[in-house]
Amino acid sequence: MNPHTEKPALLLSDSESAQLNVLHNNSVDSYSWDACTVEVKDRATGKPKRILDNVSGIAKAGEVLALMGPSGSGKTTLLNVLAHRTSTSKAKVSGELLVDDDALSPAAFRSIASFVEQDDALIGSLTARETIEIAAHLSRPRSSKAQRNALTAYLLTAFGLNSCSDTLVGTPIRKGISGGQKRRVSVASQLVTGPKILFLDEPTSGLDSTASREVMSFVRKTAKELKIIVIASIHQPSTDTFNLFDKLALLSAGKLCYFGKVDQVPTYFESIGHPIPSHTNPAEYLLDLVNADFEGTDNAVPASIQDAWASGQHMPALRAPSRSNAPTRLEVKRPSNLSNSTVLIPLLKRSIMKSYRDVLAYGVRYAMYTGLAIMMGTVWLRLKTEQEYIQSFINAIFFGSAFMSFMAVAYVPAYIEDRVVFVKERANGLYGPIAFMLSNIIVGLPYLFGISVLFSVIAYWLSNFRPDAQAFFIWIMWLFLDLVAAESLVVFVSNLVPNFVISLAIVAFANGLWMSVGGFLHPIPLLNPFWKYVFHYIDYQAYVFQGMMVHEFKDRTYDCSSDCRCSYPTGDLQCQIPGTAVLSAYGYPLGREGRWVGILLGITAVYRLLGLAALYWRKD
Repeated sequence: MNPHTEKPALLLSDSESAQLNVLHNNSVDSYSWDACTVEVKDRATGKPKRILDNVSGIAKAGEVLALMGPSGSGKTTLLNVLAHRTSTSKAKVSGELLVDDDALSPAAFRSIASFVEQDDALIGSLTARETIEIAAHLSRPRSSKAQRNALTAYLLTAFGLNSCSDTLVGTPIRKGISGGQKRRVSVASQLVTGPKILFLDEPTSGLDSTASREVMSFVRKTAKELKIIVIASIHQPSTDTFNLFDKLALLSAGKLCYFGKVDQVPTYFESIGHPIPSHTNPAEYLLDLVNADFEGTDNAVPASIQDAWASGQHMPALRAPSRSNAPTRLEVKRPSNLSNSTVLIPLLKRSIMKSYRDVLAYGVRYAMYTGLAIMMGTVWLRLKTEQEYIQSFINAIFFGSAFMSFMAVAYVPAYIEDRVVFVKERANGLYGPIAFMLSNIIVGLPYLFGISVLFSVIAYWLSNFRPDAQAFFIWIMWLFLDLVAAESLVVFVSNLVPNFVISLAIVAFANGLWMSVGGFLHPIPLLNPFWKYVFHYIDYQAYVFQGMMVHEFKDRTYDCSSDCRCSYPTGDLQCQIPGTAVLSAYGYPLGREGRWVGILLGITAVYRLLGLAALYWRKD
């Protein structure tokens, strides 16, 4: 079967066929915009500057509209305005956006529209089929599995993805599907949500001419079949790709130079004195014609083309229709106000699949912690309960707690990848920050507990810490709390500054700070009051170190030297040092372990709440 010419044939039950109709029915007839203007403050002059100037147009069901223009022409700004997204920081936006002659709120608009980013925000450790299935589950959590599978099968066939449906999207160390296939998966995973209007930001960016034509061919075919309005910004398409669009909006310096059918482009430009030469890519010719940014170009030509269009003498009737008082006929593409518990299942499913497949994000971290445990266990191998080994015990405790939490920086890239996907799906109205944070916590806790056990099984017994089961599990508890707090810090910083390098640097710096003020490298009584009162008491590593110290020393004794010279007070013991004497030297009291656990949980909760607040605050 040729997916370019035939509608895919599927063996569906009546209920599955009915579910597929959700993608076909209740289409939006038209989307129009009138006098859209975006104004910002010019940094050089301080005066208002229009980056989009009085742009109008209309797109109808089944049409694919191209927004085209040279760099800086305003096409991306227009795409964001039409998608009800923030166009430019501190910009003044005006104009009228009408869906079937009705103005919708941004929330209502998001319920009928989807946006595909320029960069493919996909989970590399999922297959193409799983990516679309999870998108279907997120957008239609109350549908049956059979219904969602039917939608997935339809789109896999419609976009020519059956041959790679069970291939991983691809990670930095595992090759996956091609760039063109990734772009088709990105579009299909948005179409499965049943949008009436689909926005594509540079859908052919980074693709060769063949892959670009392939992607847009599938988009055009699906738009016609499902009666979807597709609006895409595009830069310098090939002739074949350009001809796949139904309409063109050509921009230059924020103004329209043409808006109309693609097949009427040659006629129009010939009528205003700029015929397109034969055997020339019309898209390239038009971009060169309206580009006034480079030296040697005639600035008068773009201005004359803008004036010719604005005069209206050649302009087709493409202005937005006048508003009527008829009530809106729209139905949302998915149930609104989905509860966090409803979307939590597909989020958890996706996170679990990623956790055991993504070798770079998870497997490498397990290997890293295993290596760290072997190194610690063999460096501090079989420590003896003699006074000359007391400092080695303390050093091993510090290393085991501080460096385990420090290595949480390895979680930064994996979390940022998840966050990128969340930002895309949140912008398309699938779920919010609470559901995302809950899924991250639920999947992360067993993983961190597994690391704690793995590390402890190796390092604890090799180093000869207290040799009983209860003490072993208490050690695991402290290590687990340490890792949970450290990973919560990673989540907070990565949400606040979602840049890999900067987040990595901040988390590493913070852990270095915690080591410095924790009480081991520099005694707390001698610590500068600023560092003590501002940072020491919020240092989760300090409470873990104190807890581990009390756990190790409170019930142990250590032999003095052969001539009974003891480096710590012996109390009532003869030639033996009680572990409590070591704790007294560090100023660590007994009986406060419960309080320290509570403080650790509180610090972790604060990091998570701050991370959640950062998710709400940052929309990017």
